[in-house]
Amino acid sequence: MLHIKLKKLTLPLCLCAISVLFTPSMVLAEETGPIAATKAADQKAALAKKAAERAEQKAAAEAKKAAETQKATEAPAPVEEQKATEAPAPVEEQKGK
Repeated sequence: MLHIKLKKLTLPLCLCAISVLFTPSMVLAEETGPIAATKAADQKAALAKKAAERAEQKAAAEAKKAAETQKATEAPAPVEEQKATEAPAPVEEQKGK
């Protein structure tokens, strides 16, 4: 008699135990979905920000390099002009004495 009662109780008891075990995981899965999406969006935003900073730094470096190149090409020209204007002045003074 006890054996028959245990069989009748075993099935509902197993069903209850299984439902209790799976319920928290399903609730957790539903709750973590938006959190995971938020984290993914934050990561994408951070990567985009880093990419923008790198592009900005690269553009600044290229602009700086271009400015240095421009200065380097412009710098010798005034020096040559100064040499050209300075050279005749002492020669004229010597002729005048």
